[in-house]
Amino acid sequence: MTIYHRQILHGDVLKSLTAMMPLVGHIQIAAVPDRHEPGTGELDDARIFREIDHLGYAGYVGCEYRPADGTLAGLSWVKTLAV
Repeated sequence: MTIYHRQILHGDVLKSLTAMMPLVGHIQIAAVPDRHEPGTGELDDARIFREIDHLGYAGYVGCEYRPADGTLAGLSWVKTLAV
């Protein structure tokens, strides 16, 4: 499931995570709408990560975003959103 595309096309990210988790094989993230690092967009990314954990997802979470201020600065979100 691509969080970015889900929000852009349909919204209701948390509701769809819950409904679709049995079918999810991979999760990919980027902030909405500018496709920067998590924590910089309109979604509550910390809440989304908590829900992913709560639903028992044990796979990888891929990151496909354009860092707003370069790669090193663009990785700092991991510290702030760690669950």
